Amino acid sequence: MMQYSEIQATWPLLEALQLLPFIAALVLWHVRGKPAAIIGLVAVTLEMLLALQLYQQFDLTSDSMQFANQVNLFGALSYHVAVDGISILFILLTALLTLLGVLFIIFRKLHHTGVLAIMTLIQALLMSQFVTVDLLWFVLMSTLEILALGYLLYRWATFIDAEPMIIRYSQFMTVGILLMLMGTFMLGWNYSGHHNGDWSFDLYKLAATPIEPAIATFTFFALFYGLGVRIPIFPLHGWLPSTIQDGNIAVAPMFLLGLKVGVFGLLRFVFPIMPEMVVEWHQIVIVFAVIGIFYAALLAMRQVSLRRLMAYAVISHTGILTIGLFTLHKEGFAGGIMLAINFGLAISGLMFMIGLVWQRTNTASIERLGGIFQFMPMVSLAFLVSGLAIAGMPGTPGFDAVHLVLESAISEFGALVTIAAALGNVVAAGFLLFAFQKAFLAEPKGDTSHWDTSPAQITERAMAIIVIVVILAMGFFSNLWLDLFDHSLNDLSVVYKQLLEKQGGH
Repeated sequence: MMQYSEIQATWPLLEALQLLPFIAALVLWHVRGKPAAIIGLVAVTLEMLLALQLYQQFDLTSDSMQFANQVNLFGALSYHVAVDGISILFILLTALLTLLGVLFIIFRKLHHTGVLAIMTLIQALLMSQFVTVDLLWFVLMSTLEILALGYLLYRWATFIDAEPMIIRYSQFMTVGILLMLMGTFMLGWNYSGHHNGDWSFDLYKLAATPIEPAIATFTFFALFYGLGVRIPIFPLHGWLPSTIQDGNIAVAPMFLLGLKVGVFGLLRFVFPIMPEMVVEWHQIVIVFAVIGIFYAALLAMRQVSLRRLMAYAVISHTGILTIGLFTLHKEGFAGGIMLAINFGLAISGLMFMIGLVWQRTNTASIERLGGIFQFMPMVSLAFLVSGLAIAGMPGTPGFDAVHLVLESAISEFGALVTIAAALGNVVAAGFLLFAFQKAFLAEPKGDTSHWDTSPAQITERAMAIIVIVVILAMGFFSNLWLDLFDHSLNDLSVVYKQLLEKQGGH
């Protein structure tokens, strides 16, 4: 069983992280144009500074949850926040990608719409999910985030008929949220049965409460499926290709791809609360992960749109990430977390660059593109660096992450699964490099007279340079991030080591 301790906050830093973007969203809803751009940029810059301050004040040597604060609201629902190194890593990613997203929107001159207000609202909801240690609060914030994302997708879709995409997105997300709510209330009900009818959804209490065998399997699958839709894990990925194809590139990467809320939810709640169920079913999850790697990679190679290719790249690499997490070893956990961060940066970088190319050419079709490197060299280079990061090349954060996953996989599952994961990574490198060659280096086949082939603008070069610098900095200084959450994985890895040894003994 997981045991938690926490260090109380001396000042409300976590509350500031949540309230600042929420207040900015309220203001931006009533402001448009240049004032909106200034307010939005100031707000997300201050949020980035708060996230950096949180990182600076975090004690890397402690196993305790830190900056804790708790307020009982009503009934079993309480406001209970605290962070560990895993939380801080996701908070930093959220702040960084939102800042990049706001810059991209300003470059695209979309600040005359209400998109900045929705983006900062989503940032506030994401921050709330990453700092809470109350499962019900996490699910409620997830629900609000999904609703805000749905509005964002519908209101600023790039496809004329966005209804099919929204319907598909709504179907998957509604089922996912309902399953998460069912699993959450089953855990609360189970807790009440052991504590004289008192309900609680607090992580610390739920992790210390045995789960009745009669409800354990259903509760695990309800939570796992609900979070799996968010990640997305094969075969729960059906909403993603159409969403990336038809959603607005300016806003999709940061929140639909970049932020692995589902990964965080598994590590924060499912793995600590239900370790026996995770051990019982982890081999089945691995089978689906391996199938998903090759299924999505093969579909990616058949795509003619850069957008859909990126969607299937995400699904394929999510399989590798899932293998890392479900090895249930400390190295696998660390590799999975680093892969989530790596994909967040790399996929967002790819999508930003596709958006800049689309702005010049009005197409994302691989067959219709070509020769982009001639007039957008920095954008082309940023696309290449992002693609190499996904493939796990040295110098990118994906290199150490994939190494940790493969090392853990061969220890737990042997050569077959490890080779499958490695081959999947090779296939990914192949189709990403093929897309780069076709879209950026090869001669264009169609009519390019309507393209804007003027020299790259300073805003385009700035966006590309930021993406390159951030990815390479994460890669060359990956030990900083591994050290950040090393102690946060100690107790979890000990619990699973004991359970796996017990299972092997039987």
